[in-house]
Amino acid sequence: MKIINFKTPLVSVDWLHSNKKASNLILLDTTINKIIDTSSIRILNARFFDIKQKFSDTSAPFPSTLPSKEQFQKEARALGVNSDSAIVVYDDKGIYSSARVWYLFKVFGFKNAAVLDGGLPEWKQNNFIVENYKDQTYTKGNFEAHFNSKLMTDFEGVNQFSESQNTLIIDARSEARFKCLVDEPRDGLRRGTIPNSKNLPYTELFEGNTLKSVTELSIIFSNLVQEKRTLVFSCGSGITACILALGATLCNYSNLIVYDGSWTEYGSLTN
Repeated sequence: MKIINFKTPLVSVDWLHSNKKASNLILLDTTINKIIDTSSIRILNARFFDIKQKFSDTSAPFPSTLPSKEQFQKEARALGVNSDSAIVVYDDKGIYSSARVWYLFKVFGFKNAAVLDGGLPEWKQNNFIVENYKDQTYTKGNFEAHFNSKLMTDFEGVNQFSESQNTLIIDARSEARFKCLVDEPRDGLRRGTIPNSKNLPYTELFEGNTLKSVTELSIIFSNLVQEKRTLVFSCGSGITACILALGATLCNYSNLIVYDGSWTEYGSLTN
């Protein structure tokens, strides 16, 4: 049987369709806020990765907060993830929460993972097979998590980055939210921006359901990034910031960091 080792963090639906029987491949449906029952649709043999309840710290005051190493390892093993697995993540929006999950695996030391470009919409558009969910259990995996603290930052860290001449903070929210022209979607959260940050709405990285070409993405990032050595990505709650991190990775940028709490935390802790 074929063994998969990814050389890129992005794969096409055609690639997945051709390689779906690889022996070490695990396909994860990472759709956020999805309720799973027998009427739910998935790509063939996908396993549900529950970001909100199983792969976030639900005791934290802010949404989708990074889980502990122990929690991530336990839940990943429950999905059958082994140290030698090859993981493809997707969601039902194209690329949205899947980028967050790809980044979580990086944070916890798992390197052989990729995002499905275009996700479920692109898969269905190509008339590839989908099926209904059914009750399943998986053989417990042996994945061992190793937390890389350099890939995430918190409120204290982002304040330091905001004052650094060698760091650029890039905000993935819409231009209207970044410029404080509209209210934040979270009730009670004030409008605002992190000092010295720049705006790159994550939607600008897309052409339809899929990401733009690496050439196009490189132009987008080069218009913002000049001599800065470190890029910190923020958004509303740490989800779409990871889309920017994915795009920057495809363009061979290094020293990339995601602000886990993003504006929900920053706007709550500042005036």
